[in-house]
Amino acid sequence: MKKIGLLAVVLAFCITSVFANEVNVFSARHYDSDIQLYEKFTAKTGIKVNVVSGKDKALQKRISEEGADSKADLYITADAGRLGAFDAAGMFQNSMSSKIKAAVPSNLRSSNWTGIAKRARIIYYSPERVNANDLNGMRYEDLADPKWNGKVVIRKSNNVYNQSLVASLVQNNGKKTTAIWAKGIVANMARDSKGNDRAQILAVAAGEADLAVANTYYYALMLSGSKGEEQKAAAKKVLPFFPNQDGRGTHMNISGGGVVKTAPNKANAIKLLEFLLTKDAQEHIVNNTFEYPIIDGVEPHELVQAMGLGFKQDLKTKVVSYGKKQADALEVMLAAKWK
Repeated sequence: MKKIGLLAVVLAFCITSVFANEVNVFSARHYDSDIQLYEKFTAKTGIKVNVVSGKDKALQKRISEEGADSKADLYITADAGRLGAFDAAGMFQNSMSSKIKAAVPSNLRSSNWTGIAKRARIIYYSPERVNANDLNGMRYEDLADPKWNGKVVIRKSNNVYNQSLVASLVQNNGKKTTAIWAKGIVANMARDSKGNDRAQILAVAAGEADLAVANTYYYALMLSGSKGEEQKAAAKKVLPFFPNQDGRGTHMNISGGGVVKTAPNKANAIKLLEFLLTKDAQEHIVNNTFEYPIIDGVEPHELVQAMGLGFKQDLKTKVVSYGKKQADALEVMLAAKWK
């Protein structure tokens, strides 16, 4: 009987250990390459990665409603504004280990979440209709210059990438100045805002506008041909321009993640975050998503390199400010009738 009892205890311990040796990732990033990366993590550590994918708001709502019963360990999404909003709702916990702090500059993380990859939101132009010399010294602020009247395309105000860009302007220039700028942008729009980032680049290629605003990885994605030959040909008709080179530098944002407040597997979640910041993992990310690495010592994809690596990044503006200034950003955009 004692042997049977001991065997039961051992079996119970083993079963518990098996189920404990996992991490549950709730991810709003939709890359098959991320799954491949998680498989590499499992192969290296023995920790199984369970992934729940979905849209950002739906995932946040589920985690919030499940409360202490939530199985979510690690929440991963694109954009610092989204991470900041989730953090402001009290859904993250302090999980920045010494390894994470050593790998990621302080302006690209908070005490509760960290960037895992960078992206730049830049200007694209038609070399057929815009002289490159006319862009010398151009800033995001100059998109409101009347000389670009009827020549600018950009996504809607409800797009979080735009909200974070405008939040960075509020942070650097103040709300009143940014409100005036937003009205100038709306006045310069070639059409009502519509479509995704690639749609803005396509509009310039089609001659509907001269300037577009979009994230860098979308341009590289189009050039790669994975979205079809038509989009590849369109991307070749426009050129990238990195604004604010004479000042604070080009607006940078992140994809990132943090450990959920109620995480049942906190230690494993931190291990996964640390793994995502290793050189091998960063190389995997940038070569599959066309983002910029968050750590030093890793080169981006060759298509991203071809856009130019010598540009000045805005490393002054902390990405945590995007979430803090998000409400102000949306307010000035809506007041300007930026639909």
